[in-house]
Amino acid sequence: MAVTDADVQKIAKLARLRVDDAQLPTLVEQMNGILGHMEVLARVDTSAVAPTTAVGADGMPLRDDVVAPIPMHATAEALTAESRDGFILVPRLSTHGGQ
Repeated sequence: MAVTDADVQKIAKLARLRVDDAQLPTLVEQMNGILGHMEVLARVDTSAVAPTTAVGADGMPLRDDVVAPIPMHATAEALTAESRDGFILVPRLSTHGGQ
């Protein structure tokens, strides 16, 4: 199955991407290369490969949810030059405006 210019334009439209007409031949070639690689992979004989472990009808075994404190060896106040109410204060970025 080969990808055509119309296919690439349709995919670009669905993805809301603008594709320049000069880029079209390159994209068609790249997509056809990807599909060619997938065809090669599809021909690989995997009959001797055991199936991978999958989640069965019983689902995955779950562990108990345990809330544990974060092992901090220092308080927020000790980690920064400025803090307030347990929060670290950082300088305002100039891109946010204001002073």
